[in-house]
Amino acid sequence: MKKLLSRSCLAILLLATFQPLSAQLLRRGKPSQSNSVSGELVVDGEKRSFNIHFPATKDHPSLLPVVIALHGGGGSAEQFEKTSRLSEKADQAGFLVVYPNGTGMIQTWNAGECCGRAMKDRVDDVRFICLLIEKILRDYPADGHRVYVTGHSNGGMLGYRLACELSDKIAAIAVNSCSMVCDGAAPARPMPILHMHSRNDKRVPYLGGPGITGIQYLALEEVFVRWASWDHCSIKSEEAGNGYHLTTWTSPDTDCSIRYYLTDDGGHGWPGGLPGGLLSDPPSQSIHANDLLWDFFARYRLP
Repeated sequence: MKKLLSRSCLAILLLATFQPLSAQLLRRGKPSQSNSVSGELVVDGEKRSFNIHFPATKDHPSLLPVVIALHGGGGSAEQFEKTSRLSEKADQAGFLVVYPNGTGMIQTWNAGECCGRAMKDRVDDVRFICLLIEKILRDYPADGHRVYVTGHSNGGMLGYRLACELSDKIAAIAVNSCSMVCDGAAPARPMPILHMHSRNDKRVPYLGGPGITGIQYLALEEVFVRWASWDHCSIKSEEAGNGYHLTTWTSPDTDCSIRYYLTDDGGHGWPGGLPGGLLSDPPSQSIHANDLLWDFFARYRLP
């Protein structure tokens, strides 16, 4: 698998996540620059950068919930803020969003068996996110009991790895258009998971196997069986929505849950957001990722 990943690395970056943004798409995003700051951390001798968006709401609690938003492979903090429109949701709901950058000229994350330079050089992105969380909690009015991770594509893959390795710092994750590509072990505590995907995603097929880039992915059903066991979520239910199918796993003993939205429309894009570029798939309009993830996150907090 590693050999295949190495050969397919460039294809992933060109096809799997997004193409260069057009000026039109950049103009259509609405991040509030006056409510944003940028920063850097040195991790293992390398400068790592991030942007932070503070909610524009005037009235909010003294300590804000934190959502760490991980861009897809080849994306960036700025791109993901604009195309996801997550900062707009933060302004409405009153949470802080942190947009970190990956590494390399074509920025990627080391999620285990993907992707790009980050995987090849074994960049310790888990350590980066761990130190980033500590910095946010130290320097800003952030609630350490309510830190969440979301991500698209390669960013979502890293989300699964963080769920395994940083369950003491992250209350829940919400990921999109990805699969699990790390040999993770059960987290130290049950991890609530929201996963969104399109049936039409040809880059990371929900049924598993090779996408159009040639990468071999686990079928999502296999991923959820593993997590349902780890989270002790033995009760499975299904329901059909308007343009999507929802499968939920719940626990008889805790409030932990796994929610999987599979849409009939869209493709490899952020549901309810903007396309990543001129040649990118249209995002699903059957569900809106930002509304779903915040409703989900609001249910959970670390003890």
